[in-house]
Amino acid sequence: MKTIKNWFGEIVGYFERRTINAVGQGINNRLKVLKSCGFGFKIFDNFQKRALLFWHLADSLA
Repeated sequence: MKTIKNWFGEIVGYFERRTINAVGQGINNRLKVLKSCGFGFKIFDNFQKRALLFWHLADSLA
């Protein structure tokens, strides 16, 4: 019941406008794939640069 109370606005929004969070889920999926590759970045700036590079390469190959 707590979950429904916490996400009530999003649940109602789906049924009223049939909107979903597919874009957000796609972003999360790409970042998880990047993290699972095991690059082992110790500096966040390096991870950020790699993520942007990964994003643009994946888009250009599609």
